[in-house]
Amino acid sequence: MKKSLYIKYILSAITVLVINSQRISYAQELKTSIDSLLLKKYPPEAPGATFMISQKGTIIYKKAFGLADLELNVPMQTESIYEIGSMTKQFTAISILMLLERGKLNLKDQITKFIPDYPTHGKIITIHHLLTHTSGIKNYTQMKAIRGIAKDDLTPIELINFFKNEAMDFEPGEQFKYNNSGYVILGHIIELLSGQSYASFVEENIFKKLNMTSSSYATHTSIVKNKVSGYHKRNNYIKNMHISYSLPYAAGSLLSNVDDMLKWQEAIKNNLLISKKTTAKAFTNYTLNNGKYINYGYGWHIKTLNNIRNFEHGGSIFGFKSMAVYLPDLDIYVVGLSNCDCNSPTKITRDIAQLVARN
Repeated sequence: MKKSLYIKYILSAITVLVINSQRISYAQELKTSIDSLLLKKYPPEAPGATFMISQKGTIIYKKAFGLADLELNVPMQTESIYEIGSMTKQFTAISILMLLERGKLNLKDQITKFIPDYPTHGKIITIHHLLTHTSGIKNYTQMKAIRGIAKDDLTPIELINFFKNEAMDFEPGEQFKYNNSGYVILGHIIELLSGQSYASFVEENIFKKLNMTSSSYATHTSIVKNKVSGYHKRNNYIKNMHISYSLPYAAGSLLSNVDDMLKWQEAIKNNLLISKKTTAKAFTNYTLNNGKYINYGYGWHIKTLNNIRNFEHGGSIFGFKSMAVYLPDLDIYVVGLSNCDCNSPTKITRDIAQLVARN
């Protein structure tokens, strides 16, 4: 009997060793496949990127590729800090939901409650419309006149005045059209209700609370350790265009790195800043007036990858592109940050998420 038990124990141990060996082999094959994809897209002599993958909150892959600075030939690091562009909208949306929980606003509040002279042409435009890109307000980043103010340091209300008298694109709630103007107005509302600048509100209520020490509002004057240079590409690489960060503002002016973005994702997943009930509002797939889904919540696109639920958002600002994908049902998070607006990480981030999901 004892010999039989011993044999069973040995067989069980061998089985565990084989399974663990297979898992290690699969994990190594996955990392090798991802390395190959990213090295091809971000070669050592060009502007680069940093990618990170987490599964159930644990980092399973983190690497940097290419150069952080072409002039100084500085390699990219995993700690490198980038401008994240429109991924800023996630922070703006959650800030609005934090103010909702504090009783400072209602998502059905009309924007004229906060900007009484805003010309709505008799239409009802709400905070919900701003969050979901369904307001119909003209997107100021598509206005030709924007070149004339690109380097000017404007107050939020001065920026709002730049676009507020433009004709509306459609009736509120009738269409989904990605709109930076809506998030500028949301930033202004955050300032009005909190008594703080947008930058200070996010710093105090999000970055400090989550120990996101590598994240901040972008600046041309402060020294930001580990911040990379941004590039365009025409015939050759050139430095990114200088703009005032008051222009992208609450729609796109934040800096971060992959480690901080994981802290952010985990905070959202674990309801560290707002309740589970309120968080659900950010990840609801909202509809137009006719009932058609827009595949957008508050600050996140709501999509699927191979029939797997996917919450994602990218960013694009002069010299930088970014992308983050979260598969909630598998708890897989992939984020890619790059320092050339010529080499978007959008598709490859999705591809990597699918690779991890299959393994």
